[in-house]
Amino acid sequence: MFRSPRSMKRVVQPELLDALAADDPRAIHSRRDLRRLNACMGNAAIAARALRSIFPDSLPRQIIEIGAGDGAFLLSVARALAMSASRERRFPADHEPGSALLVDRKNLLGLETQKRFAGLNWSARALQADVFEFLENGAPIADVVMANLFLHHFLPESLDRLFRSVRRKARVLIAIEPRRSRPALLFSRLVGLIGCNSVTRHDAVASVRAGFTGRELSALWPERDGWRVTEQPAGPFSHLFVACGKIDA
Repeated sequence: MFRSPRSMKRVVQPELLDALAADDPRAIHSRRDLRRLNACMGNAAIAARALRSIFPDSLPRQIIEIGAGDGAFLLSVARALAMSASRERRFPADHEPGSALLVDRKNLLGLETQKRFAGLNWSARALQADVFEFLENGAPIADVVMANLFLHHFLPESLDRLFRSVRRKARVLIAIEPRRSRPALLFSRLVGLIGCNSVTRHDAVASVRAGFTGRELSALWPERDGWRVTEQPAGPFSHLFVACGKIDA
């Protein structure tokens, strides 16, 4: 795997939130922390800009988010798209209804979040499943597969497996990950200053150490026939990977 000589070595380790029950008070607090951290990192705006560049005159009809958690991130993306639609008039605010499928090992999608999606002309539903099994066995064809702060959980062998499945199921993959850098590591060690609990403080550091830099994800993408792959720093602490191509037959 490509690694800049000046970059930190990538280290993947378990994160505490993944091991907690959904209703554990520490997990509830940590999910709230993640919403704040996503806002600090600007990840929803990064994803919305990437979508608008790929779909300049319309909106994607079907989005699958893998590792979706409680759906708050994709809801923020939908809001950012709606705001740009209203401001730039690139496509009508009353666009045809979109469909969001939120895939996660835990079903965390609440009724209030579903209502907020509906208010933006999106239908949202959760699917409790292992992402790998879902993609390999019966996942529907989608315009976009999206991942936010998810790919860094996996070693290269698992990412190769995931990428091969995604390229058969979607036109586009957009992934926003922690950028593995010393400034991002410093930020991760300071998240307690904005009220993050012990779970988030541990996981923030672990996430940066497992994050990406350079063209590490691009190097793992399988055959490039018909696919355009880009990878770059985005926002203050994020790393954006986009693969855009055709749906395999």
